[in-house]
Amino acid sequence: MDAPDGSLHHQCLSPTISKLTLFLLLLLPLISTFTPSSSSSRWQADPTSGFEELTLNQSNLHIQKPYDLPVSDRYSFINGVHKLWVYSTDHPLSKGSPTRPRSEIFLNQYIYYSGVWQFEAHGYVPCGTSGVCITQVFGAAFPRNTTLMLRVYNGSLYYYHDTVLVPDIYDRWFRVNIIHDVAASNLKVYIDGEFKFETSGHGGTFHYFKCGVYAQDNASYYMESRWRGIRVLKKGD
Repeated sequence: MDAPDGSLHHQCLSPTISKLTLFLLLLLPLISTFTPSSSSSRWQADPTSGFEELTLNQSNLHIQKPYDLPVSDRYSFINGVHKLWVYSTDHPLSKGSPTRPRSEIFLNQYIYYSGVWQFEAHGYVPCGTSGVCITQVFGAAFPRNTTLMLRVYNGSLYYYHDTVLVPDIYDRWFRVNIIHDVAASNLKVYIDGEFKFETSGHGGTFHYFKCGVYAQDNASYYMESRWRGIRVLKKGD
């Protein structure tokens, strides 16, 4: 029988149809949960997949700091966190060096000439730190010195000073993965497991990874970054 509004009373539906309708209604939330969408369905592959983690301990980390200061004046390691800081008025790493002030971890145990290598760490940059390189792949063909730099300017993470990778990086921990394929002259950058950037290398016969703070153009007076879970990985031959 038709209802006054022209719709059908549920009693007019057959039991089979009513049960099927009820089943579909109950199923809809589950279907919507597992239905791929443009934002949630793009599962991110682990950038370390296929790589072997290499041995790395505190004794393998060389600290580069102003030449006239002890390490403890620009670096600390407490509860698994490496803290590095520097002032724009500090001296360079060696007397007479034309480079700018820095406090960096130099992973000197793994200087590489070929292969596919990866740097991974969790970083933290406090608000106010700007005009600074926080991670680099050192080594390049003259006249360059580096193949890649990640810099922070006014709260944004950049590839050098040209390309913004993350617009808001201050006051939070973030995961950094840099993959360097030497033979292919290719570098990829992942932030928090998400692919952000790919670029070509800049030559050079050897390379190594660094992280910390290294003053660049328009540097803030005080610069700081913190690091934990630093890893070096290599893809098997």
